[in-house]
Amino acid sequence: MAGTTAVAAPFTYTNERFGTICTFPDEIFTLRQSEPDNGDGQQWLTADGASLICSGILNIDDDTPTALVSAERAGKEPGYRITYSKTGKDWAVLSGIKGENIFYERRLFGKDGVIRTVWIDYPPALKSKYDPLVDAIAGSLRGP
Repeated sequence: MAGTTAVAAPFTYTNERFGTICTFPDEIFTLRQSEPDNGDGQQWLTADGASLICSGILNIDDDTPTALVSAERAGKEPGYRITYSKTGKDWAVLSGIKGENIFYERRLFGKDGVIRTVWIDYPPALKSKYDPLVDAIAGSLRGP
C-alpha cells in the first residue's frame, strides 16, 4: 500500500488594526511572539533561526514604492545591504542581507493610506529551505 504524506493547510493571519493578511506554513513558523502594544502586526520565529513579520503602518508621509526603495538604498545602517529591489504602481520588494541573515520584504501601498508589509529573514545556510517559501508567503500579502 502506498503511503501518503499529510500536508498541513497553511495558516492565514489577519491583523485587526490594519487588515493586513498573509498566509504561511505554521508548521515551520511555530513560535508566535507577543503582539506589540500598538497592534500593528505579528511576528513568528522558527526553531532554526528564521523570522516572519506581517504588519501594517499608516502612510503618514504619503510614501511611494519608488521613494521607499530609494530611501532604503541610500540608508547607511551597518550590516544592511540591499541586493535586489523592484517596484510597481502600489508595491515594492527589497531583498538583501541584514546582520547575518538574508531578508526579503514586500510592501503594499493601499488606497486606504496603509502600507502592509511581510518581512522574512533566515540564515544563509537555510537558503534552500526558505527561498522556495518566500514567493508564496510574500505573494499572499494583501489588505481587506
